[in-house]
Amino acid sequence: MTPEEILGKLKEIVHTIKPKLDLSNVTLESSLVKDLGIDSLSMLLLSLATENEFGLQFEPDVKFNTIGEVVDYIARK
Repeated sequence: MTPEEILGKLKEIVHTIKPKLDLSNVTLESSLVKDLGIDSLSMLLLSLATENEFGLQFEPDVKFNTIGEVVDYIARK
């Protein structure tokens, strides 16, 4: 799966969690907190949906600041 495909899937997941958010300007550099408004509950939902979508499990100590970091992590798995 390419980084662009992963980003597209992540945008779909974010849209289900935050349906009013405009995702047209989301890039790999977009901050999860500042740009997407992901709070702790949204982060939990994002994590669970992402694990389910991509068939992986995040390491307990991993922290992400940007959506690009999530894409890179998924691409490595």
